[in-house]
Amino acid sequence: MSQVTDIVAIIFDFDDTLLPDSTTKLLKSHGIDTDDFWGRQARELILQGYDPPTAYLNLMLKNIGEGKPLGLLTNQKLYEFGSTLDGLFHEGLPQFFEDVWLEVKSKFKNIEVEFYIVSAGLQPVMEGSAIVRKYFRAVYGCQLAGDDENGVLKYIKRCITFTEKTRYLFEINKGLDPSESRTNPYLVNKSFTDTERRIPFPNMIYVGDGITDIPCFSMLQKFKGLAFGVFDPAKRDKAKQALEEFLQPHRVTSMHAPRFTPNSELGAMLRTAVANRCLAIQLQRQVAL
Repeated sequence: MSQVTDIVAIIFDFDDTLLPDSTTKLLKSHGIDTDDFWGRQARELILQGYDPPTAYLNLMLKNIGEGKPLGLLTNQKLYEFGSTLDGLFHEGLPQFFEDVWLEVKSKFKNIEVEFYIVSAGLQPVMEGSAIVRKYFRAVYGCQLAGDDENGVLKYIKRCITFTEKTRYLFEINKGLDPSESRTNPYLVNKSFTDTERRIPFPNMIYVGDGITDIPCFSMLQKFKGLAFGVFDPAKRDKAKQALEEFLQPHRVTSMHAPRFTPNSELGAMLRTAVANRCLAIQLQRQVAL
């Protein structure tokens, strides 16, 4: 009987984790005052009770149309915009993905590593990146829609909020293909035995930067996965948030600047975390014999 292949999954938030905020870049490219967009308009909606992702998606829709700042925006145009992001990924990317793939393939038998994105950002923008298409098995993000596939965007199709992110961890855990869950969103609630789950939670590593990632941080900590926080140490408010929201409540293993080189803190920690998980899988196999 052939050995079952075990999988280690590294799941990333997108904006400010892998690269600077792509939605802000999109808005700026159309001449929109992003300080006003995020700091006043989105904040006003949030104070009215809107979830933050729902707030920004509604504001985007208000700026789409003939004579409006975003013009006749379509998903194809969002995808094309995403192709401009590949030079903006944080230091050490995409080499990190190559390094981890090679390390696991060369040193561990019947173990593979996969990369995923779970983000409140715009999915067509993320999928427009050649780096994302090459290295990531699946991308889960917010989606807008028009009256048809190529139509001008008018509607919110999918909004990924705080705990909504955990839904996609369960989809990854159960091995659900995005095309299946897209047409049957209730499939994630189907009962799976431990042996039927494609990627056990202890084999997951989550990397994120913000408040929206807290449910995923907490969930993986509970189920013996790992969670790493990313923050910009040059921004005092982000450093304070990292301490108060993530480190003190023990929601993450550690917090790091978004650098993924072998000699940077985050890059070294992630490489070590993957290797240690692979060694633990090998030990579990030996014990089971």
